[in-house]
Amino acid sequence: MTSTAATYTVTLEQLNAHLLTVEAVFGEVGPEGLELWLPVWIPGSYMVREFAKNIVTMKAFDGGRAVPIDKTGKSSWRVHGPARQLTVVYEVYAWDLSVRTAHCDLTHAFFNGTSVFLAARGREAHPHRVVLVAPPHDTSWEVATTLPRIEGETWGFGVFEAPDYDALIDHPVEMGTFRRARFEVAGVPHDVAITGRHGCDMARLCEDVQAICEAQAAVFGGAVPCERYLFLLTVVGKGYGGLEHRASTALICKRDDLPVPGRGAVSDGYRQLLGLFSHEYFHTWNVKRILPRVFVPFDLEREVHTTLLWAFEGITSYFDDAGVRRAGCITTKSYLELLGQTMTRVHRRHARRVQSVADSSFDAWTKFYRQDENAPNAVVSYYAKGALVALALDLQLRRHSGDAIGLDTVMGELWKRYGDGSGVPEDGLERLVEELCGSPMTSFFDAYVRGTEELPLAELLSHVGITVHWRARMKGRDLGGKPGPDRTEEVFAPCHVGVELTSGGGGARVDHVHAGTPAMTAGLAARDVIVAWDGLKVDAGSLKTRIRSATPGLSVTVHAFRRDELMVFEVTPEPAPETTCYLTLDEDAGPEVCARRERWLSGTTCEVDG
Repeated sequence: MTSTAATYTVTLEQLNAHLLTVEAVFGEVGPEGLELWLPVWIPGSYMVREFAKNIVTMKAFDGGRAVPIDKTGKSSWRVHGPARQLTVVYEVYAWDLSVRTAHCDLTHAFFNGTSVFLAARGREAHPHRVVLVAPPHDTSWEVATTLPRIEGETWGFGVFEAPDYDALIDHPVEMGTFRRARFEVAGVPHDVAITGRHGCDMARLCEDVQAICEAQAAVFGGAVPCERYLFLLTVVGKGYGGLEHRASTALICKRDDLPVPGRGAVSDGYRQLLGLFSHEYFHTWNVKRILPRVFVPFDLEREVHTTLLWAFEGITSYFDDAGVRRAGCITTKSYLELLGQTMTRVHRRHARRVQSVADSSFDAWTKFYRQDENAPNAVVSYYAKGALVALALDLQLRRHSGDAIGLDTVMGELWKRYGDGSGVPEDGLERLVEELCGSPMTSFFDAYVRGTEELPLAELLSHVGITVHWRARMKGRDLGGKPGPDRTEEVFAPCHVGVELTSGGGGARVDHVHAGTPAMTAGLAARDVIVAWDGLKVDAGSLKTRIRSATPGLSVTVHAFRRDELMVFEVTPEPAPETTCYLTLDEDAGPEVCARRERWLSGTTCEVDG
């Protein structure tokens, strides 16, 4: 056997059918044959996705002789030996426009290696080579990837090589006619390649993202742990998402979220996009190099459970918007609005009282990534709630130490100890925090990480001159983060029944029924279609209006179809709960409090005597 485990040649001759053709040469195989397998999940997205389902055809050859190949499992095959030069040719259906799998048509081709590259059992630690062949229909296409190149011109098609299979699948590939730009952070070139129709102000995007990258790198000492970094951004009419890799990230955004020339203000969409860049770039350290020990090495053929996703995703979610503010891309007011939105998102779900962030992390595979109609009552987000736990931990450490240490200190120390990829033990973060602050933190982790107690954010934020306010949800798309209009205006929802509604089925379709609310007490259920409220026909819009204007405590007759059966319910509306949060600066804060606030916002600490 040669030192190269496999050479994969990817051709683009069937883009019109959304097929990638792969010829994988595995070399000599003994009489025992060779087992091949494909991952069932991709690092960074904790759900079994069964990538093998997209393999359409597969044939094996030894020279010109066909070799038998049998399916041995949902994602595994055995090729019969012996063979002097085993070649496996297979087609991959690529029509998932997401950051996780593969997508191709006559305009571009994108893939992650977990969807495309078969692994040879026992050879995973050897180098893997990739040959990318230009499409016959368009000679203007380029290649954007951080796979190490060994042949071909920069941005051109050619030959690439990874030191092992784990590295092979950690460099997504984009091929097409994208627009690109470059900037540097700590002497490391950073490229942005944008696919899709757009009118982006590339200079402004790069200026903002560069500042964000510098702010995030500063948390870990300022250096960037790769020779080159690549942002792959796909622009669509509607979409949002990102997935981190060791030297790149794949992103999807709405076309309208991009900055355009001549527009100075940061729109809500652009602010969200900058947060996405910030989030995925922070993962360069936190997840890609500092990672749970149970991920070392990755077992990509089955679920791998950890209670630490709240830290790796939640802490990253805390630092993403903080990084945008530290970079100067948004104001403190705008940052506090984002924090208020996160607090709103968490507070509106009854699940915060039911599931801890540690349990949410462990059950990500079966609950968080597979949410159903009861999710608001049972599943807490280890992203959003994890970010609030991180906020509380940061403020707690700062208050306890007099700003001598904060969460930045913790992340810097994690980088020093575990940045080599050795992996953080399940109790490693808690033990490190205790070591740094010099006192036990069991009560904090028991209450807010392993438990479901309400986070004392109002008290902790008041210490840095921030006041927490709660109000009722307004009509329309109210994400929180902002104060409502004057209460004399008829815009607040005086009543609620505890349902989330969309139009459909000839009425108002119930998507979710929140626990402990009048709707659940009355017996309404998800997928019911409400057709009449108090004897009047309704759809989602009119029903929301009628609920808001109902009289608290006065029972209302509701008619709804459950499947094909008409049912009658008696629902008693209640005053709308104050679940919407916004934050304000304490105008009466003295110089000492203002100084603490600025240190928290900037992530800095101070020396303490003694």
